Amino acid sequence: MSLESVRAFLSAHAPDIEIIETAESSSTVALAAEAHGVEPAQIAKTICLRVGEQMMLVVAGGTARLDNRKFKDTFGGKGRMLDAEEVVAVTSHPVGGVCPFGLPSPLPIYCDISLKRFDEVVPAAGSTNSAVRIETGRLAELTGASWVDVCQD
Repeated sequence: MSLESVRAFLSAHAPDIEIIETAESSSTVALAAEAHGVEPAQIAKTICLRVGEQMMLVVAGGTARLDNRKFKDTFGGKGRMLDAEEVVAVTSHPVGGVCPFGLPSPLPIYCDISLKRFDEVVPAAGSTNSAVRIETGRLAELTGASWVDVCQD
């Protein structure tokens, strides 16, 4: 279902982007980097967070970590990660396959500047063994994301 929602989204908005499905799991940054032949920082991980009642997605470089101070300064509150059940409810994607594509309803999406050092990044595509290769700027454009500086490398 989740992979299908991503497939439908890309078909409608970016038919030139191909979903890459691997035989092995790519559900962690290390596994994804190995499966796709890129460095871990080039994996675009999608983090599901809540600030108060506001849910959001932050897409960051695979080795970047949220910086609590920067996050609070940017969003006005402490970010709390959603648990696995909440992630599926909000995104329709399982943990390890979460991406900013094919969401059941709109969510604010933010791309951290940790992605900007790469021309191309590799986010998941709705399942624990799928991903896409996409130009970094196009990722933000396609998802309507705003650029933020909320991580440390």
